[in-house]
Amino acid sequence: MAQFSLSDLEKIIGERARSGDPESWTAKLFAKGIDKAAQKLGEEAVETVIAAVKGDRRALVSESADLIYHWLVVLGIAGVPLDDVLRELEGRTGRSGVAEKASRSKG
Repeated sequence: MAQFSLSDLEKIIGERARSGDPESWTAKLFAKGIDKAAQKLGEEAVETVIAAVKGDRRALVSESADLIYHWLVVLGIAGVPLDDVLRELEGRTGRSGVAEKASRSKG
């Protein structure tokens, strides 16, 4: 299988968002705006959690894919590039999760 990355998916989402194709779920979500896209993201998050708790591996893989897709759609609508999120994660790798979380609660 060829290497597929989140950056590849982000690019595809951007292309489909701009396509105006009435058959494109991505174009429809972008047209409906952040509220609808965020709602879908939340639904997929819940479905992912349910699959994990049930121990349903197949559903967990499928729902995780849906979750990541809708997360990237929300980022796209909000104008937040994936690279910004990845830089944030990279910046957190040099410290413990406990320290990082504590630093967020102080500001």
